[in-house]
Amino acid sequence: MFVFSLFMVLTRILEIYCWILLISCIFVNLYAFGILDSRNQLVWKIGMFLERLTEPVLAPVRRVLPTPGGVDFSPMVVLLGIQYVIQPLLANVFSALIMH
Repeated sequence: MFVFSLFMVLTRILEIYCWILLISCIFVNLYAFGILDSRNQLVWKIGMFLERLTEPVLAPVRRVLPTPGGVDFSPMVVLLGIQYVIQPLLANVFSALIMH
């Protein structure tokens, strides 16, 4: 029972982080194209909050990836890594723990 609860919590945290990454990408683009006012205090605080949540994960990926044409692919790489590496690995660990 504890293992199942832990698995569900970790899965939910990964899902929430994926949404945070997507929101951060949208926010950065809205900010870059001038749709959001950079002088607005609320916009600045939201931007700093999203940056503090995403930069610890995105910065190491950015150092490894090239930026062709100035396009940052690190959020996409992290999202794909979560979806196709971390979540299946977590499911395999969970099933191995349940079997024993």
